[in-house]
Amino acid sequence: MRKSVIIVAGGSGTRMGLAIPKQFASIHGKPILVYTIEAFLNYDPNITVVLVLPEVHIPTWQEIKREFLPNQNVLIAQGGSSRFQSVKSGLASISEGLVAIHDAVRPMVSNQVIADCFEMAEQTGSGVAMVSLKDSIRKKVTDLTQSVNRSDYFIVQTPQTFRVELIKKAFEVEENESFTDDASVYEYSGGSVHQVTGDYKNIKITTPEDLILAEAFLNKKASK
Repeated sequence: MRKSVIIVAGGSGTRMGLAIPKQFASIHGKPILVYTIEAFLNYDPNITVVLVLPEVHIPTWQEIKREFLPNQNVLIAQGGSSRFQSVKSGLASISEGLVAIHDAVRPMVSNQVIADCFEMAEQTGSGVAMVSLKDSIRKKVTDLTQSVNRSDYFIVQTPQTFRVELIKKAFEVEENESFTDDASVYEYSGGSVHQVTGDYKNIKITTPEDLILAEAFLNKKASK
């Protein structure tokens, strides 16, 4: 089946303490966003890449593309006021097959995770990367907290991958506050969310500490 990826790049640099959006921050001289796009191109050079970003950031992206991905075709979709609106905008560029929806600031996603998500989506309609919790967790109950079984919970990552016709139909609903990610929209529409084993290295870069981790992972990868 035809494969596409929507890369959502609507973040800011606020929590990173940066003057630029975090997806444009560099590691070893290369923007995070470029690493992310390259991860999917390494998986499948023929994959359709749709980049969703605010209109104000398009000129910055065009400069980055000229330098790092001059010969790569990347479709642009204008981001909305929420993730829901941004993903819906990206979906308008895709008509068939399978689509992975991925955070621009998850540059360490592996070929294996991408492949497993696409395979699960082809088989079942959805394939969402998740990892088990490492730490104990507690649930807030009034002014106290209560222990819960961490094995009952997962940390959800991206890619979140779906059959195109199913996820586009899911996004026809009116947005509501329960939509924390693409899987929650799909589930709201009646779809079943199928787990794919993710990767602890597939971190989302949102704080300065995450940037240090990503650099360490990339150093290790380059040394192999």
